[in-house]
Amino acid sequence: MKTPPAWIWQQADWPRFRWDAARLAPPLARARLAQGKVLGAARLLDANLTVEAVAAILVEDGLTTSAIEGERLEPEAVRSSVARHLGLPTAGLPAPPRAVDGLIEVLLDATRRHDAPLTLKRLLGWQAALFPTGRSGLHAIRVGKLRGDEPMQVVSGGVGKERVHFAAPPRAGLQAEVERFLAWFAAPPAGLDGLLRAGLAHLWFVTLHPFEDGNGRLARAITDMALSQDEGQPMRLFSLSAQILREREGYYDILERTQRGGLEVSGWLAWFLAQVESSANAAEQTVANTLGKARFWLKHQATALNPRQRKALNRLLDAGPDGFEGGINTRKYMSLTKTSRATAYRELADLVEKGCLRPTGKGGRSSGYEVVW
Repeated sequence: MKTPPAWIWQQADWPRFRWDAARLAPPLARARLAQGKVLGAARLLDANLTVEAVAAILVEDGLTTSAIEGERLEPEAVRSSVARHLGLPTAGLPAPPRAVDGLIEVLLDATRRHDAPLTLKRLLGWQAALFPTGRSGLHAIRVGKLRGDEPMQVVSGGVGKERVHFAAPPRAGLQAEVERFLAWFAAPPAGLDGLLRAGLAHLWFVTLHPFEDGNGRLARAITDMALSQDEGQPMRLFSLSAQILREREGYYDILERTQRGGLEVSGWLAWFLAQVESSANAAEQTVANTLGKARFWLKHQATALNPRQRKALNRLLDAGPDGFEGGINTRKYMSLTKTSRATAYRELADLVEKGCLRPTGKGGRSSGYEVVW
């Protein structure tokens, strides 16, 4: 008896994906509604506020697309790189490492130049930008080149108890497979919905796994590019990577199940559309926070504040009404502004007196303060 294919790319009719349009109609409609709402909310922003909102999303995207792979970037370094690339103030921010700058450059290139062809040369450049030192952690890797002849597998478990979660297509024929993907991406079937195209592109690219490292980050950059093409926008107003990080376990689970299944990929696409819906809903709050921040500073444009107070207020405003757990207290203010306890106490009291902050009413002696939006 012939052994059935173990992986999706081993199917005889690979890569002819199939799906149940009727099953996907409801999640597609919900994703489109959420997408429309966040795009509509963004129209309330003027040019400067739009840049601020995009910066907040881009910082989140950079941090979370790396965190999905287990890499924790320094938030201040990511903020610094984003600010430099978007022309925002960088005072007090550290110079970002080359790898962080490379990641932000890839994310921006995918969206700002979403109408430029996605070629193999461009993909190789993206992967090289992620690893400017030619190393991933302690290991030297092939940079700006397709992976070598070693089998590409995702394995867990100790010696003798290994479990293979995924095996990519062999190196032989890989370039032809990548070229076929790029040709489809450039000219998808007529009538294919843009959100479904983004989901299929993500699945197809991670299945090929063409590089020694960076495949997940590049798959999400390609997905962002497809979403920007769908919206006709050179910027991302919601972070799909942030949503995938929130559902990281489910992400890897649905990918593994899909990789082991046939070419009927309705389950994957339904999951993907649900994440688009959730990430767009979350972005509505980001846009609302940006508007709230603008109104706050308009209200306090004549309020006398020192640089430490402005820094603390901006951090609270960037976090949003519920984003700075417990508000800010003397200890947090000291840590953020590098000042003494006495100064922190005095400056917080001054912010309360000027109507910028109010006590949260929680925590007793260590009670925090929240922004008066």
